[in-house]
Amino acid sequence: MNEIKETPIVILNFKTYLESTGENTLKLAKSSEMVAEETGVNIMVAPQYTDIYRIAREVDIPVLAQHIDTIDAGGHTGSILPECVKEAGAVGTLINHSERRVELFEIDAAIKKADSLGLSTVVCTNNIETSSAAATLNPDFVAIEPPELIGSGIPVSKAEPEIVEKTVESIHNINPKVRVLCGAGISTGDDLKAAIDLGSEGVLLASGIILADDPKKALLDLVSKI
Repeated sequence: MNEIKETPIVILNFKTYLESTGENTLKLAKSSEMVAEETGVNIMVAPQYTDIYRIAREVDIPVLAQHIDTIDAGGHTGSILPECVKEAGAVGTLINHSERRVELFEIDAAIKKADSLGLSTVVCTNNIETSSAAATLNPDFVAIEPPELIGSGIPVSKAEPEIVEKTVESIHNINPKVRVLCGAGISTGDDLKAAIDLGSEGVLLASGIILADDPKKALLDLVSKI
């Protein structure tokens, strides 16, 4: 079963790139699985909703949803029903990504709903204060991602290392059970090593791998220094 294992953790967010759509989705997931098997690094993938069912059955690494809506079954056309995500084969979900922001009360509701279904939760945050607030809600992970660095190629672990360090410190003081990830601008082995050295347990990334000429090679480089 594709359960979440120990660190280091790499979460590859497929977003809605054409490079991660259709047959490309399966290729990326297979490449991620191969790198995970070759290196022992815990790699998870977050494909688009329509691909969760297929990917979860084609690979033996954890599959996450990119978002869930805090709804119950019924008349909610176009919404993402958490039970559906679970049934499709996802083992967890991102919550509050900078491209899919929700209010704090919705984060709380999403975490509780996910917990009730046995889904792991990765709450994305943009600063130390939001990270600290998220930690009080008892998610499994908090991923700190300053929005101005997302997709920039400039890793937060180098541009603003103090944010990572202080986020780790604050979260561990509030809720030591919450695991901290680092995101925004991550793409190389040096970036991941720096994130780990700053106290995080892994990274959340997208374009640095998804848009690479050779995603598998880029993933191998990413995990080469840990």
